[in-house]
Amino acid sequence: MTPLGVYIHWPYCARICPYCDFNVLRDRGRGEEQAALKTAILADLRRHRELTGPRELTSIFLGGGTPSLMDPDWAGEMIALCASLWTPAADLEVSLEANPTDAEAGRFSGFAAAGVQRLSLGVQALDDASLAMLGRNHGADEARRAAALGARVFPRLSLDLIYARPAQTPVAWRAELAQAIDLGAEHLSPYQLTIEADTAFDRAVRRGTLVPPGEDLAAELFDVTQETLTAAGFSAYEVSNHARGPAARSRHNLVYWRGQDYVGVGPGAHGRLTLSGARTATLAAARPADYIARVAETGLGWATGEALTPEQAAEERLLAGLRIEEGVPFAELAALALTPETPEVARLTEAGLIAPDAARLRATPAGRLVLNWVTSRLALA
Repeated sequence: MTPLGVYIHWPYCARICPYCDFNVLRDRGRGEEQAALKTAILADLRRHRELTGPRELTSIFLGGGTPSLMDPDWAGEMIALCASLWTPAADLEVSLEANPTDAEAGRFSGFAAAGVQRLSLGVQALDDASLAMLGRNHGADEARRAAALGARVFPRLSLDLIYARPAQTPVAWRAELAQAIDLGAEHLSPYQLTIEADTAFDRAVRRGTLVPPGEDLAAELFDVTQETLTAAGFSAYEVSNHARGPAARSRHNLVYWRGQDYVGVGPGAHGRLTLSGARTATLAAARPADYIARVAETGLGWATGEALTPEQAAEERLLAGLRIEEGVPFAELAALALTPETPEVARLTEAGLIAPDAARLRATPAGRLVLNWVTSRLALA
């Protein structure tokens, strides 16, 4: 059976971070709405099974927002339903995003009992000043305790970190990475801070009260990331994701980067499904009330569902696939007429930005440094 991933978006957060542009809401005072949303998500999953037919379920990802604020029993209902609707792979991966403030032993144990095996912990930084600047509601010691608890309760632990922060130095970042490695996670996701439009950080940059590092310093911090994690035995299987061995890689994220199908349920969730032979992009209604109403009316939470043209599907494959070290088979880029002999591919290969490979289009380490530019050149070609 064709593999399938499931993404479940839980939009509620205890606090909205100033750099975040995700579809999120404050958690306070929304108990009745959340119960209705849980019911709508379960109904949406059932309707998606009618669309997809029998598939092999390779991953379930509970993201958000902060799904660790959810009742663990609700997570268990969602996981069990997915496993009953589709055929679970022998190595099915079930992931949960969490914040250190939610790291209570009972709650973590509850999520593990519900079927979660992989915890993705939003540590973000390991010093109190940086955490305050990032608007986080936890301290560095709390993050360390949460990581230690997560490592005990769940078989797999991943830590998220943010770098290229204002005033951050390569020396300090190297030391912070060493601390993160010592916490025992087998997967680290260091993301470069980006200033997203219409966020609090965007407004602060425009006011001049927040000054991110320049391009040269950001590139140096990227190099420090690669050098430090490689020396510690982590492979950069994706631009911002490092794992100790293939088994530690995020199976769900690989679904995205490899262009596989995935169901997206919950407010604002994206999905990609092959329906009637066409790659179809789905987007759920963003507001919980609208999502709940859409499911009640149609069975699906979709606000839009669009069949992509072969060219659009190939462009998505290019943009996502070049992020991972394995790249993209040229055969999957036929709609863009990209081959090893395409002049732009040949030029980028000669420049050392694309690897010489007759079967796959792959970015080199140098190409990853300027990946947005490389992919734009290839898309335009």
